[in-house]
Amino acid sequence: MLFRHIHYFLAVAEYQGFTRAAAALHVSQPALSQQIKQLEETLGMQLFDRSGRTTRLTDAGEVYLGYARHALQSLEEGKRAIHDVEDLSRGSLRVAVTPTFTAYFIGPLIAAFYRRYPNVTLQIREMSQDKIEALLANDELDIGIAFEEVHSQDIDAQPLLTESLALVVANHHPLAQQESVELNVLNSEKLILLSPEFATREQIDRYCRQVGVRPQVLMEANSISAVLELVRRTSLSTLLPAAIAAQSDDLNAIALTPQLLERTAVLMQRKGAWRTAASRAFVDMARDMAHRTYKSPT
Repeated sequence: MLFRHIHYFLAVAEYQGFTRAAAALHVSQPALSQQIKQLEETLGMQLFDRSGRTTRLTDAGEVYLGYARHALQSLEEGKRAIHDVEDLSRGSLRVAVTPTFTAYFIGPLIAAFYRRYPNVTLQIREMSQDKIEALLANDELDIGIAFEEVHSQDIDAQPLLTESLALVVANHHPLAQQESVELNVLNSEKLILLSPEFATREQIDRYCRQVGVRPQVLMEANSISAVLELVRRTSLSTLLPAAIAAQSDDLNAIALTPQLLERTAVLMQRKGAWRTAASRAFVDMARDMAHRTYKSPT
């Protein structure tokens, strides 16, 4: 049995048919059908029910599906392992982060990593924590950076840094010269916040309810850059990690007393996954930068 048989089997199962699977695989339909037939003959069991309008897995096919996925994952992991070069003169790395880290931590980290290892190919993606965990579990990512409330038991999470939310305003805002303000100021401030699909917004709403604060949310946006641009151009303020404001001369981060929200960022990897040289180097650099630049978790 070849790697090709497993790959083809998974494609037919995913597309529920030979025509679409063949197109996705860039092979002819007869060739695909022949490969699946060979696999079924090798296993001595029919894997697909071809009698209906769509091709469906048989009971045996359903059982085999889980093992095939695991086998393909292991084979892909093995392929990366044998091409891993310890001196990092080559290699690849897949990293995903939740949005707030893109605005202040990831840029300097990736720049430093690139200067040291210019021949390592990096894939950087921004997404929700749930999706990061799912892709890590499926071996579609090497490293994730999110928050300590990890839901999957398949993920190993190590504390990285502590992120504090602040009231972020433009230089022309009346509160711009204040170092700190009382939390109840939020009751009178006109805010623009990230939209509810962001974990940061969900946490802000939850903590405000807990402390009895009712901020005036006049605008919402689904990107941090849009929020910051409107803060710069209006009298609106926002709630974002203090470190984001530190990246811009025209923004100020005002501490809230008592603190509205402080959360621990974590480095996430799949338990038992092969740790490539590139992933080990990236983790070491991330920890070092967090230790030198940002507040360490307690």
